Amino acid sequence: MSTFGVTLKKVVDDSYEIETGFGLQEKLVADLQDGLMGSLRKVAVITDSTVKDLYAEKIAALLNDKGFSAQIFVFDAGEKSKTRQTKEMIEDAMLAGGYRRDCFVVAVGGGVVTDLAGFIAGTFGRGVPFINYATTLLAAADASVGGKTAVDTPLATNLIGIFHQPKKVYLDIATWKTLPERELASGMAETIKHACMADRDFFSFLKENIEKVMHIDREICEHVAETNCKIKYHVVEQDEKESGLREILNLGHTVGRAVETVSGYRLLHGEALAIGMAAQVRLSNKLGYMTQKEAEEVIELYRKAGLPVEIPSYINREELVKKLYTDKKVRNGKLRFVLQKGIGDIVEFEDGVFAAPIEESMAREIIMAL
Repeated sequence: MSTFGVTLKKVVDDSYEIETGFGLQEKLVADLQDGLMGSLRKVAVITDSTVKDLYAEKIAALLNDKGFSAQIFVFDAGEKSKTRQTKEMIEDAMLAGGYRRDCFVVAVGGGVVTDLAGFIAGTFGRGVPFINYATTLLAAADASVGGKTAVDTPLATNLIGIFHQPKKVYLDIATWKTLPERELASGMAETIKHACMADRDFFSFLKENIEKVMHIDREICEHVAETNCKIKYHVVEQDEKESGLREILNLGHTVGRAVETVSGYRLLHGEALAIGMAAQVRLSNKLGYMTQKEAEEVIELYRKAGLPVEIPSYINREELVKKLYTDKKVRNGKLRFVLQKGIGDIVEFEDGVFAAPIEESMAREIIMAL
């Protein structure tokens, strides 16, 4: 018998730029001409049925005009499409279209598109590079940055996926103008969450300027997009693979993701997160980490953004309690919550531990009262 040691130590630089602006399609193409993807010329433009006509076709046409070989791969818009079946469908279409390892992916769309396309890029040919071109406030605030990619299953949300960092992210604020008001409000949910967990001044800024965000004021929206990125990357650069600190980005998501799933995706992600945040601040207040006034201040800002803060009557609350156990923070069958410390900070329960076990009875009490 013998043992042979395999040494595979690596130092990987996954750094990239996030560019914020208005109308960035031609800048994307110019960057690719300047070598952003090296010598690669074959492009899979992955998008959904809503964004295809709005932005993806123009990007594909610009790429083809500049000598790239771009083909659009489209799936039905909505969270219900973020599945293994959709991933398989697009991968098979790429293979049939002659795509191999000498290609790259451009994800054009919101959070569902960037999550799904990033996952495809991370596994196709054992990994090809990709770019995120975010067209929603929600994607700009959350899904398009950070490198977390995943699909949903009937049993759990975002538990099948990988970490795969993009080569560059484009946050095109001009695209927010084509968003329905409901979608724009949904995008504010993650933005408010970022302020709640990390920046009291940003929270105050949002209170004062939320109407300007909803009307796509250029200066205000650029500040919102840039602050979102700074807050998120202060966390991600310290904990890329979610081994500790990055769990704080799940603030409000324990209840929020469960609400989203149990609603049958009648609720948008941001709408469900707003309800999850309302539950979270009530729990934090109950445990003494924030005052009732602070909790009400958070809830009122979500209301001001046009988001729900109560569980809809059509949701079965006992089913919702059971769904909490599919949350990725669950350990040894125990529910774990990330909690606010006032506004602009997070509770650190022990050194490097940012989620604590919460008894089901307490979680149920909060949910039944919401």
